[in-house]
Amino acid sequence: MSVIERAKVRKRAPSAATTAQKLRYQSGFGSEFATEALPGALPEGRNSPQRAPYGLYAEQWSGTAFTAPRHLNRRSWLYRIRPAAVHAPFRPLAQPLLRSAPFDEVPASPDRLRWDPFPLPARPTDFVAGLRTIAGNGDAAAQFGIAIHLYACNRSMNGRFFYDADGELLLVPQLGTLRVATELGVLEAGPGEIAVLPRGLRFRVDLAGETARGYVCENYGAAFRLPELGPIGANGLANARDFLAPTAAFEEREGRFELIAKFGGTLWSAPLDHSPLDVVAWHGNNTPYKYDLARFNTINTVSYDHPDPSIFTVLTSPSATPGTANVDFVIFPPRWMVAEETFRPPWFHRNVMSEYMGLVHGEYDAKAEGFTPGGGSLHNCMSGHGPDAATFVKATAADLAPRKIEGSLAFMFESRYVIRPTRYALEAPQVQKDYQDCWRGLPKRFTGRR
Repeated sequence: MSVIERAKVRKRAPSAATTAQKLRYQSGFGSEFATEALPGALPEGRNSPQRAPYGLYAEQWSGTAFTAPRHLNRRSWLYRIRPAAVHAPFRPLAQPLLRSAPFDEVPASPDRLRWDPFPLPARPTDFVAGLRTIAGNGDAAAQFGIAIHLYACNRSMNGRFFYDADGELLLVPQLGTLRVATELGVLEAGPGEIAVLPRGLRFRVDLAGETARGYVCENYGAAFRLPELGPIGANGLANARDFLAPTAAFEEREGRFELIAKFGGTLWSAPLDHSPLDVVAWHGNNTPYKYDLARFNTINTVSYDHPDPSIFTVLTSPSATPGTANVDFVIFPPRWMVAEETFRPPWFHRNVMSEYMGLVHGEYDAKAEGFTPGGGSLHNCMSGHGPDAATFVKATAADLAPRKIEGSLAFMFESRYVIRPTRYALEAPQVQKDYQDCWRGLPKRFTGRR
């Protein structure tokens, strides 16, 4: 449906019927986009005319400082029915299981940790109410580090809208499809896809089905970008053209609504008398976007050894130290394994980086059992880890014919800072108390002979 046709449903409440129609996107990572839901709604030749078309208000939404270098600068101009400033005062909103950095309620341990999947809610729970913080690092106010959350919900955000002033949100659905209605338009993401919502973007999450569950990386630091390719060359990994931004779509709705803000590590609530998703047209490069992980162009060895996992990086948030990320988003997708005379699973290692892993579907090739879709693991800085005993035995005896890993998608949030679990995560019944045992079956194999 055209953007003009989509505008005709603007007065309806969001529903599966109105959002099930095929969405239209614009392609490109960090591109300069221009889109309007009504013809002529975008001003020509200027950003802030004396009188904007259709009686709209012009508003700039900046994701970086005004003086950030041009290649890093993120901003969009919005043309909306009411400015974002139109709302009543905020009041604190309690949600004790949603936490923010600094994470210091319990000491961080060098022990390896793993969790079973957390259950779906029994009572009606929307996306915001279903957020639970597992771990994190850094400082939200100082704008570095991350928080790792899980979400589990069984209802849409009826009449509620959310924005995060502390960081951008990387959503990794594991179960169920999310329809994310934002100020800049609507995008949809299900298992095998990701969605990224910039800092401060107002949005509502609707469910395409009955339930949804997944992972969230709240990035306090520099906005995610594509990693440099170095000697790989001009092509490979995630291609810019495969990232999709929404086209303009707006709601002209009045009534009783709630705007929820995450600011300074705390949730706040303010009443609204209108939908804040009232942007009729916009242009710029500060946008939400989605990406289909199946489009990732996987690079792997065609000779020997298991390469560094950095070759599987989809997005990176850099730190002040070159090559050492505030957080990397890394995936382990279907791929061919052809290395000769090589132990093919990930090798045993200790790392200055800290790693939280999740599993969307299938099995992870370094763990024979215990790591299931919806679960997670945490291997912190310099904590030894690697394949479990069963995987090691199997891999050392395997026929090294070419083999394709299929039906599996794991991912990793990897950070230069120690990832500190929350008390909730450490005391949850989903913690696998015997996780350390998966390495106890590794025998002494030393013979003194080659």
